[in-house]
Amino acid sequence: MNVREIPENQKLLILSLVVGILCGLAAVLLHTLIRVIHNALTSWLGGGVETVLLLVYPGVGMLLAMLFTRYVIKDNIGHGVTKALVAVSQNESRIKPHNMWSSILASAVTIGFGGSVGAEAPIVYTGAAIGSNIARKMHMSYRSMTILLGCGAGAAIAGIFKAPLAGVLFTLEILLFNISMTSMMPLLLSTVSATVVAYIFMGNSTPFSCVINAFSLRNIPFYILLGVFCGFMSLYFIRTTIRLEDTIGKMKNPFRKWGICALCVGVLIFLFPPLFGEGYDAVGVLLNGGAVNYDSQTFLAGMLHVQWMVPLFFLMVMFLKVFSMTFTNAGGGVGGTFGPTLFVGAIGGFVVARTINLILAGTSFTVPEQNFVMVGMAGLMAGVMQAPMTAIFLIAEMTGGYELFIPLIITATISFGTIRIFEKYSIYSKRIAHSALLTHDNDKAVLTLLKVRDLIEKDFSPVSIDAPLRSFVEVISHARRNIFPVVDSRGRFHGFVSLEDVRHDMFEQDLYDTRHVYNYMHSSPAYVYLDEQMDSVMDKFEKTGAWNLPVVDKERKYIGFVSKSQIFSAYRDELRELSQD
Repeated sequence: MNVREIPENQKLLILSLVVGILCGLAAVLLHTLIRVIHNALTSWLGGGVETVLLLVYPGVGMLLAMLFTRYVIKDNIGHGVTKALVAVSQNESRIKPHNMWSSILASAVTIGFGGSVGAEAPIVYTGAAIGSNIARKMHMSYRSMTILLGCGAGAAIAGIFKAPLAGVLFTLEILLFNISMTSMMPLLLSTVSATVVAYIFMGNSTPFSCVINAFSLRNIPFYILLGVFCGFMSLYFIRTTIRLEDTIGKMKNPFRKWGICALCVGVLIFLFPPLFGEGYDAVGVLLNGGAVNYDSQTFLAGMLHVQWMVPLFFLMVMFLKVFSMTFTNAGGGVGGTFGPTLFVGAIGGFVVARTINLILAGTSFTVPEQNFVMVGMAGLMAGVMQAPMTAIFLIAEMTGGYELFIPLIITATISFGTIRIFEKYSIYSKRIAHSALLTHDNDKAVLTLLKVRDLIEKDFSPVSIDAPLRSFVEVISHARRNIFPVVDSRGRFHGFVSLEDVRHDMFEQDLYDTRHVYNYMHSSPAYVYLDEQMDSVMDKFEKTGAWNLPVVDKERKYIGFVSKSQIFSAYRDELRELSQD
């Protein structure tokens, strides 16, 4: 049987499995490249003067990534999750083929050299690109292409964290507005297959093995406090990142921008070594109740030998991680905010727990710090990404901490509820908040799936603006519609004439050569453009009260008409299809 003859639903299942396997391999490749580069650069370092290289390495990685993106692929591949959102909402789920490998190389160099960013956003963009390009190669519909893009993104998360359920929830909460039960099968296939690939190549251990204490009901008030803390910290994370990006973005010279950002990252790492790279080594120590020691690495290490200075040191690390992350990305590096979110959440959980224990010192009551480290990761992720379900299950899956399911739910929910009071956008959608994005509002979501080009009606008979009534009557005699677009010699739209406008004069033959089309023409109350978002089109219909609006290109050349009734019909069909699935 020819591949193209396979029903699309069956083909979707097969391709989702293929996408999952490829995304799992991509996640393994990125993870391996980062470790190989990191070990090659740092394994031979002692405690002597050569450790100064740790301050230089991140800038070198940022420069290499910048040269690669600027002169090799000639494309901006930063902010991978945001770009995947834009692809779904505005680019018909199409992502350039080079994104299937370019994000891996650029982020591996950035993070391997010590850039203070995460690998998760680049691998999400890689997975989304794999799903999008396989779907396009197999001539899948826009809807199937969107599902496979989501499969790729979810599989990438599942592969990098060995967390299949978190991959599914990530796609549902962050990338796709809505998904039917029929569409859920491809998503499950892709995330499970990616996880299996990750286990085959990276072993059976979880990404963050930890030793946790049993859940105690008496700690619930402190988990609520942690949730509120994570909510406000998430607000700081989002707004500081966006504001700092905007400020640095005003610098036009890329090499000057790189130099300033590289210097800032180096200084921050010099003062606070946990900011080097992803910072997961420090998180691992804290998750297992260990003490982090930076003697001989920073002159601030002495703070860690004074009880009350320990939470203060890590509080500064937590606040400055946002700066080191933004400087890395703005200076040419390629990485995401996903990893830094987990890092800041873990540090935040430790700071809260250690502070509580210091306050209650001398009593028999203590809170388990490693539990709070783990739960803090979920709290900050729920706030920054505004995806509480993803946060809960991702942390539970990648740490094996299902015993703390209740604290995970409490803290993630409180954090999410706290930030929603002040900020309705996640860090991913905040950057493009004014664009037409897929949304969890079903009405807007279905409108976003509709494309103007698919709804254009072209059976109208255009007439020349200076044509005499005689010629116009001839056009009317063969016309199928009672509205006539008026164009000039270059095909540009000027207005329209309805049959009602000319009905009385068309039987007055003595007017045939004295009256012209422009004598009857009305201006259109609005234009619709070929690539315009459907919610914008509906807004124009609402404001003008029109039932038909002309579709033109950027040079105002006439293409056809789009009608409100046609949009409503397509909307009902799309809604019915989603409901039946």
